[in-house]
Amino acid sequence: MTSSDRLIITPEELLHQIKTLAQIPALEEAIATRRIVQSTAHSLGISATPQELQQAADQFRYRNRLQSTQDTFNWLDRHQLTVDDFEEMIRGNVLFTKLAEHLFSEKVEPYFYEHRRHFEQAVLYEVVFEDEDLALECFYAIQEQEISFPEVAHRYIQDQELRRVGGYRGAISRQDLKSEISPAVFAATPPTVLKPILTAQGSHLIFVEDIIPACLTEALNAQIQTELFKNWLREKSNKLKLEFSMGCCEQKSER
Repeated sequence: MTSSDRLIITPEELLHQIKTLAQIPALEEAIATRRIVQSTAHSLGISATPQELQQAADQFRYRNRLQSTQDTFNWLDRHQLTVDDFEEMIRGNVLFTKLAEHLFSEKVEPYFYEHRRHFEQAVLYEVVFEDEDLALECFYAIQEQEISFPEVAHRYIQDQELRRVGGYRGAISRQDLKSEISPAVFAATPPTVLKPILTAQGSHLIFVEDIIPACLTEALNAQIQTELFKNWLREKSNKLKLEFSMGCCEQKSER
């Protein structure tokens, strides 16, 4: 590629594109988060050790399939990052994790037990009918053992991949189900087929295979800790925006 063939993008054009893609709020949020993490970590004496940076960098390269040094340099070049930029990014990730653990590690368990029911999961199979009467007909046919749920799924599910797995939806948490469906599912005694439930999507014929009690696993612990930290960051960020807005108003009134 010659110099005349290269696409030159100016900072002004880049900013304009960010604006027209409506990405300014997300960018503001990211900048506020970075500043809050850095300042809070500094005030608490939290820093990233060389060993932590190396481990985090190795994990990043593994997740992004950067198997060689050249792969890493190609990735940096594609994202217009220097080695120093990369280290700053990794340092930010490490500080985020360490600060989240410092502030919220002891709050995860109380939060989990207070909201335990939200982390229950139901193992579901589902067929969604456009025709409510047909859904009821299939439900009663299953009750009378004239047909099985897998047979209904194979006969009436249009999506090929979903039909192959018999309408299997997997293990779904309470908050990830529609509000019309969740109460009936978690009140069920599995294994059982629920009477069709009507939503805007259609008539849902659901087989509840199992209810999985909430358990504070390592993965869930990390998930809750991160969510608590993100909520805290949002509150801090909103406060900063409010203070900035009030400061601007005061400057205008002084004029």
